[in-house]
Amino acid sequence: MTKKILIADDHHVVRVGTAMILEKKLGDISIDFAETYDEIKHKVQTERYDLLMLDLELPGSIFKAMIKEIKALSKEILILIFSSHKENIALPYFEEGANGFLNKLSDPETLVKAVETVLEEGYYYSQNMVNIVSEELKRKKPTEILSERELQVFNLLAKGNGNLEIANVLDIQESTVGTYKRRVYNKLKITNLIELLDIYKGMS
Repeated sequence: MTKKILIADDHHVVRVGTAMILEKKLGDISIDFAETYDEIKHKVQTERYDLLMLDLELPGSIFKAMIKEIKALSKEILILIFSSHKENIALPYFEEGANGFLNKLSDPETLVKAVETVLEEGYYYSQNMVNIVSEELKRKKPTEILSERELQVFNLLAKGNGNLEIANVLDIQESTVGTYKRRVYNKLKITNLIELLDIYKGMS
């Protein structure tokens, strides 16, 4: 199935250059562009996109507040921060629900890997980003990072409940549980239940 990508950047060279690399390497994708934050909001409301590559400083930007606003307009969209800033500014964006961070100076191979990974797995973190986040998370507890509903899902997962059981307990759709589970994994920078259990045990 063709993946739809929205590249949001106010620099023409960045938009076109990024699109050329992705179209050459990934093949079955459809790419659209946005130059302002208002244009992003309009497009995600009227079209379905699998991935948004988001520059943080495009006209109208409200920085990390953009993440929740965009996700409210398009609940399934993945957001890859695509910025000239260094990775040490990324954690607040992850906490808001961003799915990855990529520096614009990354080489083409890293660019392609980042986009492939976030589309396939729902997140992308470079090793350097993992190290930065790990240090930050040592100073924070899940209760400080997760929303109330995300924390409920976190606790139920840690106690051995599956998605269907959690859906019944919380009286929500099973697909909604999957969404919350991805958010929990994303915010805690984990990829499996074993890592979640390690964090849960560390809280006790």
